[in-house]
Amino acid sequence: MSQRRPGTAPAAAAVRRPGSTPAPQAVRRFPNPRLTGLGCGLFCGAVMFLLGHLDALLFGSSLTVYSVLFLPVCALTAVWVRRGDLMTAPVVVPIAFAVGLVPVADHGGDLGDHLMGLFSALATQAGWLYGGTLVAGLLVLVRRVRLLARRAAARRRQA
Repeated sequence: MSQRRPGTAPAAAAVRRPGSTPAPQAVRRFPNPRLTGLGCGLFCGAVMFLLGHLDALLFGSSLTVYSVLFLPVCALTAVWVRRGDLMTAPVVVPIAFAVGLVPVADHGGDLGDHLMGLFSALATQAGWLYGGTLVAGLLVLVRRVRLLARRAAARRRQA
């Protein structure tokens, strides 16, 4: 005979119909990595560089497509960074934006022409760059406030 703890339901009551997964279990299936500050920069830079190449191949180096794709990468970077490295996310996203612009920027004959295309792309897409940095900054700020509130609540419970 099996022993069960008081207050737990029998095994037959815990059986659910297929496809009726509760919301918390469905959310737990999504990835939840925690990146260090360096990992955050590498993730964001690598993804933006790959998206830049993908944009150059599929959309003919469309700066608008590249910039719109930048926003979810900023959000993921801010959500996936560790608690201790929260302030690195708003710093690395503009750097990653510039790294990803390398394959998207207008290509000229020599290095000077390529740099001019890169700087022109940075200047014309500054609104998207600031928007993505703002998204990352706001998400980090919300996470930081929630972290401080949890710590304060834990201190109040201990006292």
